[in-house]
Amino acid sequence: MYTSEMIESMKKVEANREANAVLEPRRMTAEEKDTLLATYHPDYKKDEFAVLQIGPNKGEKVPTELCALLQANSRVNPDSIDLAKVDYDVDVLIIGGGGAGASAAIEADNNGAKVMVVTKLRMGDANTMMAEGGIQAADKPNDSPAIHYLDAFGGGHFAAKPELLYKLVNEAPEAIQWLNNLGVEFDKDADGTMITTHGGGTSRKRMHAAKDYSGAEIMRTLRDEVLNRQIPVVDFTAAIELILDENGRAAGAVLMNMETEEILIARAKTVIIATGGAGRLHYQGFPTSNHYGATADGLILGYRAGAKLLYADTLQYHPTGAAYPEQIFGALVTEKVRSLGAKLINVDGEAFMHPLETRDVSAASIIRECSTNQKGVHTADGVGVWLDTPMIELKNGEGTIEKRIPAMMRMFGKYGIDIRKEPILVYPTLHYQNGGLDITPDGMTRVENLFVAGEAVGGIHGRNRLMGNSLLDIIVFGRNAGRNASQKSKEVTCGKLTLEHVTRFAEERKQAGIESDIVSPKLLPNYARRK
Repeated sequence: MYTSEMIESMKKVEANREANAVLEPRRMTAEEKDTLLATYHPDYKKDEFAVLQIGPNKGEKVPTELCALLQANSRVNPDSIDLAKVDYDVDVLIIGGGGAGASAAIEADNNGAKVMVVTKLRMGDANTMMAEGGIQAADKPNDSPAIHYLDAFGGGHFAAKPELLYKLVNEAPEAIQWLNNLGVEFDKDADGTMITTHGGGTSRKRMHAAKDYSGAEIMRTLRDEVLNRQIPVVDFTAAIELILDENGRAAGAVLMNMETEEILIARAKTVIIATGGAGRLHYQGFPTSNHYGATADGLILGYRAGAKLLYADTLQYHPTGAAYPEQIFGALVTEKVRSLGAKLINVDGEAFMHPLETRDVSAASIIRECSTNQKGVHTADGVGVWLDTPMIELKNGEGTIEKRIPAMMRMFGKYGIDIRKEPILVYPTLHYQNGGLDITPDGMTRVENLFVAGEAVGGIHGRNRLMGNSLLDIIVFGRNAGRNASQKSKEVTCGKLTLEHVTRFAEERKQAGIESDIVSPKLLPNYARRK
């Protein structure tokens, strides 16, 4: 199944394994990292970005694919929508059924609010489900939220909003206990102490995990809690436009049944966007680790309603997406593989970088190795570098892989690759939306009563995210939005419902001379074959 080049390269990896296991490539200096990123990271390719001509972020650059959707036609013709016919009437409307939406629903329900979750796929169909490596929290004696803050702030190029990052790290230990009490099966020692490991860019072992099913285990627990509480969930129904009231406050959403295309109206005193990321837009043609529905819907809905974006020009390309076999091209290979001791190795069997650099630096290093350095490993369909997984058991003992990363072992095992004996081929994959809608610490955008949580938020992580801080932010900021949106709903009286902002946006498009047949939000990717 391997090409002759791959087989020859694998022999070199095996011959050098013991030496590479003890070799510790030096970490780069700050100047070296800056030069590397500017030269090789996809965020720095100027011709892959476009400048917004309309809206709250007019004049700023965003990925070309996102720009087209932000400035596209609405799916809604305001003149054909009867806002007087209300199908759902709630206190808190949550758009999105992933970890952030579920966390928000639970806390809003705790606060006595009438809550409803609407999701275009099913409850739990989200990037949360696909997260593998773990969730960070500084809850060990040698650690502190202050150290966690410094790691994350530096890893995000000192660009995070300080008040958001402060909230993230300080509420992390309690978030772990909240999940633990709900029933998440974290990895623990015999005495009940949680097992923690390093992640890229962390100075302490603070990664809590459930083997390498961490996101799935968290999503399972949150989903069960939502359903056990009998919180209404409307599956296969997308929000296609936000509704404001006559005072310009968020007051609900226009919904569309994904199967019948029936239009429904949901009125709400407050709205929470928890729609996740954008990987299925395949920026710059990259493969993605994201779930099927990750098409930046929340960014489009919020932007058209007047909410600002922050750092929408920054994406995270996870350094280790599967590059072989082609059936799993782009699938996530958790950073935990490197946390346990595997190193990145080039075609000549050389360890070319420190295994736990931050994700952006790691991704750029791999791209450099495969391009300028011409030391990538070529397959019939692409190129990559080796992630030497057998090194894990060389360092930690037989059985470590099956015990600590069984999902990885199973994923490659389906294709006849035993990661205990053979290295695996990886290349960066589009993974995370660093930028998103700008919020205050209470979770609200500049559009009153419009809250955001999870990957649709910008500013929590700055311009790069550390491993384990996304599963953390969906809990911290999901709960935050649920509490604050439900509390705010107690003092809200909805005014007359209106879609005037959609009409105004269409007029802006016309005045700017934007001509396009595209409608947004995109809702689902289109993989139909074209000539």
